[in-house]
Amino acid sequence: MRTPTVGGNWKMNTTAASARSLAAEVAASCKGSKAEVSVFVPFPYLAIAAEALAGSAIKLGAQDAYHQPDGAFTGEVSLTMLKDCSVSTLLVGHSERRHVIGESDSLINAKVLAGLEAGLEVVLCVGETLDQRERGQTDAINAGQLALGLAGVSAEQMSRVTVAYEPVWAIGTGKTASAQDAQNAHKAIRAMVADVLFAGQVAQGLRIQYGGSVKPANAAELFGQPDIDGGLIGGASLKAADFAAIVAAAS
Repeated sequence: MRTPTVGGNWKMNTTAASARSLAAEVAASCKGSKAEVSVFVPFPYLAIAAEALAGSAIKLGAQDAYHQPDGAFTGEVSLTMLKDCSVSTLLVGHSERRHVIGESDSLINAKVLAGLEAGLEVVLCVGETLDQRERGQTDAINAGQLALGLAGVSAEQMSRVTVAYEPVWAIGTGKTASAQDAQNAHKAIRAMVADVLFAGQVAQGLRIQYGGSVKPANAAELFGQPDIDGGLIGGASLKAADFAAIVAAAS
C-alpha cells in the first residue's frame, strides 16, 4: 500500500510574513494526517518556513536547485545551502521550469541525480502541453520525459523519487483532466517504469501525484483512482484551509 503524498507548491508567491503564517497554518491544519505532506517554498523564505514548521511532520521542499557543488555560479542555489535551510525534498522539472524558464531534459536529469546524491527526496514533474495532448502524444511525452529525467537513477534511489504528472494545459487555467483521463496517464507512467525502466516492484511502490488544478471539490475523485497517489497543489496550497481539505482527501 502506497502512502499518499501531497505537496504544496507556493511558486513565486508570499512575503516573509505570509510565508511564516501560511507555514504555521499548514502545520496546524494538517496535524495528524495519514498523508505525507510537503510545502515547496520560495528560496528567500525557506529558513522562515523551516522555523514555522519545526516540530511538525510537514516536510520543507525547495522549488529548484543548481546541480553543481558550491562555487562560482552567481545567482544559483546549491543543494548544500538548501540542506542548511532544513530542506528535505526537491521539486525538479516543473512545467514552468521546462516551458517558461527553458530547462532541458538533460539539465533536469542532472538536478535529479544531484538531489538524490545529496540525500534528498526528489519530485520529478512530467506532463504534456495542450498541443501535444490534442495530437495524441500524452503517453509518448510523459514516457520521454520520464526516461530522460530518471536516466542513471538506481532502483534503490527510486524509493526517494515521486513522479508528479502535470498536464500543462490544466495548470492555472481552471481546466482539469477528468479523473479517468488522469488515471489513464498515471497508469501509463507506472507501466513505463515497470516495463522499461525498472522492475515491477519499483513501479508498484512509486508514488505518482496529479498536478493539474486540484481543488477541495475534485480532490477525492482524483485521489480515489488506483494509480493516483496524491497531488502537487499550486494555487489551492496558498490557502491553508483548502490545502488541508485536499490533504484530508488524500488521507
